[in-house]
Amino acid sequence: MSKLLFWWRWEAKHLHRDFYQGIKNIIRWFPIIWKDRDWDDHYIWEILKTKLRNQAKYIGETDRHVNAKRDAERMMLCVRLIDKIQTEYYQEEYLDYCTDEFHWDDIADQPDYKQLRIEEIANAYQDYFNKYRLTYIDVMTRSKKKLIFGNHSDKHIAMNIAHTNADRAKKLLFNILDKHILSWWD
Repeated sequence: MSKLLFWWRWEAKHLHRDFYQGIKNIIRWFPIIWKDRDWDDHYIWEILKTKLRNQAKYIGETDRHVNAKRDAERMMLCVRLIDKIQTEYYQEEYLDYCTDEFHWDDIADQPDYKQLRIEEIANAYQDYFNKYRLTYIDVMTRSKKKLIFGNHSDKHIAMNIAHTNADRAKKLLFNILDKHILSWWD
């Protein structure tokens, strides 16, 4: 009986507000949940990104604690990192520094099939290396066993830099979450 009285005194008086907030949440989250699927990491990122964006907006607007604005900025940094991870920005960035031509060649003994041949026309990998100078040095000083693509050519070096940058983005994201997520509350 005392539990019921305790609930009535402290919880029941907020039922109308909780109901209203629940309906708002259902409407706000409906598009995200509707598109959610269990087969890919993309959907995990979407849910996390949406939650961080919503919480950053709330904490930044209410500004109820000393570091509220800074916390909101950190959350939005996490959202931007998730965007870069989701779109594979770093894995594909090096492609902006080269021009390739794609050719479909016939296969001699299989007339119904074609083989893709990629011909590099031009590249500006040196500009890419200059953009990520410290990562370039890191990739060049690592042993070949620790490199994913080896360092046989400029393209392989660029691919290793891209892979390293993508790993660093993930590590930075989870490092920020690890250090700050427990303080992100109002």
